[in-house]
Amino acid sequence: MRALCAIALISCVVALSGCAGKPVMTTTSTQPDQVPGAALHGRVHGGNNPISGAAVYLYAVGTGGYGGAGIAASSSNASTSLLNSNVLTQTPAGGEDSSSNYYVTTDSNGIFSITGDYTCPSASSQVYLYAVGGNPGAGGVNAAAGLLAGLGPCGSLSSTTYIVVNEVSTIATAYSLAGYATDATHISSSNTSLAATDVANAFATIPSLETLSTGVALATAPISGGIVPQARINSLANILAACINSSGSGSSACTSLLGYALSGGTTGTEPTDTATVAINIAHNPVANLANLLALQSATPPFQPMLPSTPTPNDFTISIVQSGGLGSAFNVPEYPAIDASGNVWVTTGRGVGPGFGGVSKFSNIGANLLVASYIYPESAFPMGIAIDASGNVWTANLAGTITELNSGGAILAPISGITAGGLTSGYGIAIDASGNVWAGCNNGSATANQPYLPGSGKCIVELNSSGTVLSGANGFTGGGLDGPIGIAVDTLGHVWATNNANSSLSEFNSSGTPISSSNGYGGGGLLVPWGIALSTGMGVPLVWASNLGNNSWSLFSDGGTPYSPSTGYTGAGVTGPFSIAFDGAGNVWVTSTTGRLGEFNSTGSISGSSGFSDGYTSAYVGLAIDGSGNVWVVRPGGIGGTTTGSLTEYVGAAVPVVTPIVANLRAPYGSQQQNLP
Repeated sequence: MRALCAIALISCVVALSGCAGKPVMTTTSTQPDQVPGAALHGRVHGGNNPISGAAVYLYAVGTGGYGGAGIAASSSNASTSLLNSNVLTQTPAGGEDSSSNYYVTTDSNGIFSITGDYTCPSASSQVYLYAVGGNPGAGGVNAAAGLLAGLGPCGSLSSTTYIVVNEVSTIATAYSLAGYATDATHISSSNTSLAATDVANAFATIPSLETLSTGVALATAPISGGIVPQARINSLANILAACINSSGSGSSACTSLLGYALSGGTTGTEPTDTATVAINIAHNPVANLANLLALQSATPPFQPMLPSTPTPNDFTISIVQSGGLGSAFNVPEYPAIDASGNVWVTTGRGVGPGFGGVSKFSNIGANLLVASYIYPESAFPMGIAIDASGNVWTANLAGTITELNSGGAILAPISGITAGGLTSGYGIAIDASGNVWAGCNNGSATANQPYLPGSGKCIVELNSSGTVLSGANGFTGGGLDGPIGIAVDTLGHVWATNNANSSLSEFNSSGTPISSSNGYGGGGLLVPWGIALSTGMGVPLVWASNLGNNSWSLFSDGGTPYSPSTGYTGAGVTGPFSIAFDGAGNVWVTSTTGRLGEFNSTGSISGSSGFSDGYTSAYVGLAIDGSGNVWVVRPGGIGGTTTGSLTEYVGAAVPVVTPIVANLRAPYGSQQQNLP
């Protein structure tokens, strides 16, 4: 993998960080919507052993700024301690600083009780437990024993809920909240309403991975029915247990584990306990795989688990939605995320009166309409975009554009909007004014071949009411020839990848071409497909995935290629369809081999083979949500199913504002990708 030197210009400046080892007191002003907390009860376990004398803290996710990979721990991104002075305050056996925060301690059986001695900032505050120190019964106090359990909104807590805090709950919580977590006491986001929604969605993922009342990893997500990598979760839990159930932080199991899970994977700051170890592994899921796996004891407590050989491809946790998606989820293509975190996916071939439609899934992958939204004609919808009002727009190979409201109802005309020059559409995007742009690809489609790119030479523009603004023949010139990907940058310029002549086209907001009659070329462009935009020092940067040479290319706003003549490559990505960016400006690319690549300015974050959900059939569409989850669409079936699948890589990315158009609007206009 060549170093992506130009990505150093990306949005979202972050700093290298260390991890604080002890809780830090956070004070907040009294708010009128504060609510008293319910009594909480449970048990802290290390492997199969109760941990006595552990300090159990109760935190709410902070709202002073983002934590996350590479972000320094500070008072602004600290979690908010909730327990008050009515609970124990003496230093527990683990040696934690009693002046930092209040906590309760576990008894000889690991049992703890919090009898309502706390107040939440609001009923919607997302809260979690952090247990540290104590005696796991393996030789004395272990200060490196740190465990997490995500509880969800404060207003939903009940005194009847029993909570098991163990290694499985720690892995489930660390991965689900990885986009916000620097260490166990620095889990935080901004104070926007959008961020609050996204944090709540992240917590909602935890019950898809484990059962809170038992601390058992799941094989099937209870609501969505998705396939959960139970063996991988258990192996990660076993890795933590090897340290927790040792003689202490100075044991070989702990010193090895802490050394293999640095804040940057193989570089950075060493964590002080196993809770931060779990967060660091979630941030660096390809670092020290074999060494970490080898730390499992001869009789690991959590089963089933991964075999010791071969070494797993990575330690990502992915939930695969396949069975139960309905026959309408046939040849799914591209996803888009709305402001609530729902995932909308175009389906190239449906059932019933026509071919194609749109499916909608909740933020945890639950199918919200099993039959899918079927279009009334052989539309073959491909590209999909969501506007600032939550309406969904698709470009259809039938030569139409369809608009649905946020409830999924197709808006008039039912047969789709016919735009001048659009005989076959593929890509679609929405600008900051709510205008809709689509490329005149002019391909064709059949029931068995839902997408055949063509050589159309225009783009069309519609306003938010569906009125065509680009005339009878669309906007032409600028090298347009078979445009596939469409995107709008922060300057209002419209970009297209030209499949037929291996170029990029750029137009201003009035539809006047900026690129020459041949478009922009070079930089490795060869049969470009997907397109994505980032921002470096306020200047738009344009990225394209190249099906012709298994690479991706980078261009400046003026069409100057930054990528080499062969494009950028790496992570085993072949046949790259889609490309996207997260809130830190990391580049994500899908592969026809069922691998997902992630890259930053120094190269591949996802290793030489990319991330994998365990299946090899092709990935096509890609979208990143506001919780840091990466959603990937697979048109073909898995495990004997005939419909497509939808994979969620839990907490793998840095959160990003959704829908995409929101990044073009105030207050998100300074960068192409932004943290919510």
